[in-house]
Amino acid sequence: MGSIRVGAVLAVGTTLLLATACGSSGGHSTAGGTAPGAGGTGPAAPASSAAPKTSAAVVDIEPKSGTQDAAPSAFKVGVTSGRLTAVTVTDKAGQSVPGAIAPDGLSWLPTNPLAVSDSFQVKADAADQNGVATTATSSFSTLTPTRTSRSQDNVVTGSTYGVGMIVSFDFGMQVKNTKAVADAITVEASDNSQVKGHWMGNGRLDLRPENFWKPGTTVKVHVRLKSVEVSPGVYGNSDRDESFTIGRSQISTVDAAAHTMVVQRDGQDVETIPISSGSNDHPTYNGTMVIEAKEGTAHMTSASVPGLKPGEYDLQVPHSMRLTDSGTYVHGNNWSSHATFGSENVSHGCVGLEDAPGDQGGPDTTAAKFYDASMVGDVVKVVNSKGAAVDPDNGLSGWNMPWSTW
Repeated sequence: MGSIRVGAVLAVGTTLLLATACGSSGGHSTAGGTAPGAGGTGPAAPASSAAPKTSAAVVDIEPKSGTQDAAPSAFKVGVTSGRLTAVTVTDKAGQSVPGAIAPDGLSWLPTNPLAVSDSFQVKADAADQNGVATTATSSFSTLTPTRTSRSQDNVVTGSTYGVGMIVSFDFGMQVKNTKAVADAITVEASDNSQVKGHWMGNGRLDLRPENFWKPGTTVKVHVRLKSVEVSPGVYGNSDRDESFTIGRSQISTVDAAAHTMVVQRDGQDVETIPISSGSNDHPTYNGTMVIEAKEGTAHMTSASVPGLKPGEYDLQVPHSMRLTDSGTYVHGNNWSSHATFGSENVSHGCVGLEDAPGDQGGPDTTAAKFYDASMVGDVVKVVNSKGAAVDPDNGLSGWNMPWSTW
């Protein structure tokens, strides 16, 4: 944004005089000229002179000029008794910092937080209600963070995910400035779907659209956290851009009472698979879950599941796909009889598909085929179970929260 010089035009007799201004932070402008002599017989003042004029506008720039190690959030430009007319901010590389004057003309804010470990030059012009101008300047530097937080997410650039994919950020600490952090992470969808974030506690931020993604959508994630104070004295650790693609739609509905899983692909029912879900003592969660990881053969032990005792089971389970952080999976079951599937619920809360003996299961079994056809982000819905509804923060289960409260 270029500077705008503002002057006040003063009329003395038939001559127009221009009042210019230049000052420092909080400075005032004056109109030059020599005052007429008072009394006596001295010469009259020249026609081009005028009485001094001082702008009533007072510009304030924070931090004050010369400040070092300033917090980026401390930067403010404001004016009293006037309006800002132009503000120019440049960094140490001479690059302009984008920003805008507020509609009321009383303040200027940068589009993004100022960068840490940088220095800035500021020039702000303002004028009072009579058009008399003033200018304030400041030079200062921002701090270099001594503490940073992580901002680990669950997407890999270039990957393809299912229509239920939720982008989840783990900060590894309690975030105090949740709004600033959420504002610094934006998601852009090629179909222009609105994507919003929701805090799962104060250490995890999940982002999704209102409904499942449309197949073929390109999704871009923009992270700008390096200059954001996550919590007092702690700054983000990364500015980065990531992108992924949404693949075909696969939504599988598990009916725990009927012992079946209907697989729907791109809106068409393509298969009904006999399954065995959670027993009456350990029922499967109801609700919409998402495959958050394909783990192959997973070591499953009762010691890692809340409410179960160590030693109840300790197994190498083939074709395992995680649905919740608490330990719900869709996986191969290679220890139950063929007659179990489609007729009994015998698991400790997982959805079991028939598999062959051995830690790796079989290559051509029901479990193997479903595993191979599935991807991270695919949806698995469970209905008619005697279990509780899955919590939205248990895995990528945020689809169970209404959009109005997301």
